[in-house]
Amino acid sequence: QLQLVESGGGLVQPGGSLRLSCTASGFTLDYYAIGWIRQAPGKGRKGVSCISVTDDSTYYADSVKGRFTISRDTSKNTVYLQMNSLKPEDTAVYYCAARLGDCSPTYDYWGQGTQVTVSL
Repeated sequence: QLQLVESGGGLVQPGGSLRLSCTASGFTLDYYAIGWIRQAPGKGRKGVSCISVTDDSTYYADSVKGRFTISRDTSKNTVYLQMNSLKPEDTAVYYCAARLGDCSPTYDYWGQGTQVTVSL
């Protein structure tokens, strides 16, 4: 069974950092683009970042450029999202998702999500 599991969310103060993990079971992430998508309260889902299969190319939403970093550890079958300089507007449920090949707005497999709350 193909499954994605996110972890690492939590409560953090503005300016703080968190690292989210997305671990796959039932398939290897080597052949999949992995995206992080977030959904803030009362809003729709928005893409945050993605890492492609080709050359591990990475993409970021303008709102997180320079603060978030996506990376892949093939030995652990895990993709990470390092989030620094967090702002209250980063508060959301963060989902990881997978699709074969390179980054695209649509995904085939989704995790259950992890809550990130940025607040004093």
